[in-house]
Amino acid sequence: MKEERVILVDESDKEIGTMPKMEAHEKAKLHRAFSVFVMNDKGETMLQQRAAHKYHSPLLWTNTCCSHQRLGESNISAGKRRLQEEMGFVTELEELFSFIYKAPFDNGLTEHELDHVMIGNFTDFPSINPEEVADWKWMKPEDVRLDIAKSPEDYTAWFKIIFEKFYSHITTNNFKK
Repeated sequence: MKEERVILVDESDKEIGTMPKMEAHEKAKLHRAFSVFVMNDKGETMLQQRAAHKYHSPLLWTNTCCSHQRLGESNISAGKRRLQEEMGFVTELEELFSFIYKAPFDNGLTEHELDHVMIGNFTDFPSINPEEVADWKWMKPEDVRLDIAKSPEDYTAWFKIIFEKFYSHITTNNFKK
């Protein structure tokens, strides 16, 4: 299997090259990424629990899906691809905002990403890929916020950062999907 590569970018999201994913995480190189939040008609957010064998953050709760764009792939296309691969469904996505964050892990790897955050709507049951996802659930954003404050160790490092920005965005803009 060909090693996955990430797109290295500068702080304005200009592509400056590619690098194997593990090497980029070992060297904390800034690269392009995306995070998808799916909400239902009740205003709940779909969370996923990462599979137990993941090389970092196993069994922690996080947003609906996230990954890295491939060369020549738009943010929306990448989000739809990964949503299908991880959660077994596709829905229309809208890009909300992007920002840069850096999150080191205990295993020596670091996520340093220019993250494009997207939102979509889905009201059915996902068909999760057990290679990627251990479990899933719907939660009201307010409840997610309270649970992160109470049990931060249950959530991925990047989700805690991204969720605050997502929550602020949906509450400030009265976002209803």
